[in-house]
Amino acid sequence: MGQSLQKRDPANLFPGDIVEYRRNKYFSHFAIYYGERDGVRYVAHLTSRDSDSKLPLFGRALRSEVKLDPMELLGKKYKVNNMLDDSFPARDFHSVVKQAIDDMMGQEVTFDILFHNSEHQATLFRYGVKKSEQVKHLNTFATSIKNVIATI
Repeated sequence: MGQSLQKRDPANLFPGDIVEYRRNKYFSHFAIYYGERDGVRYVAHLTSRDSDSKLPLFGRALRSEVKLDPMELLGKKYKVNNMLDDSFPARDFHSVVKQAIDDMMGQEVTFDILFHNSEHQATLFRYGVKKSEQVKHLNTFATSIKNVIATI
């Protein structure tokens, strides 16, 4: 259905691609490639409005929004990660995704690390469904820990 992560050159982006910025060993920040303007490539992403707070309180940031930023502002290292292309059809960027991004920009959104993070937002834009592989892995890990503790 779509092109896999391994076959895509990060320099060869298409509007609507999901861009992953690795933050540490466990978590990444996700954005949607929006396009180029005046030689600068832009991504749309869910981010906190409160620049002073790096970590949201209890995994939530009430003052978040979808922003359009130059790709380099989010980081120099990234990869294309259209992770759900084999499960869901990508929505057309120009007729659906771009309009959805434009409609969300500037609106206050609640960021929730488990239920509405940047990965959820990116998959919602691209596929029309909210999915987060990071949260899925976190839930699997938490269940494993719970099962180990239960045997003690």
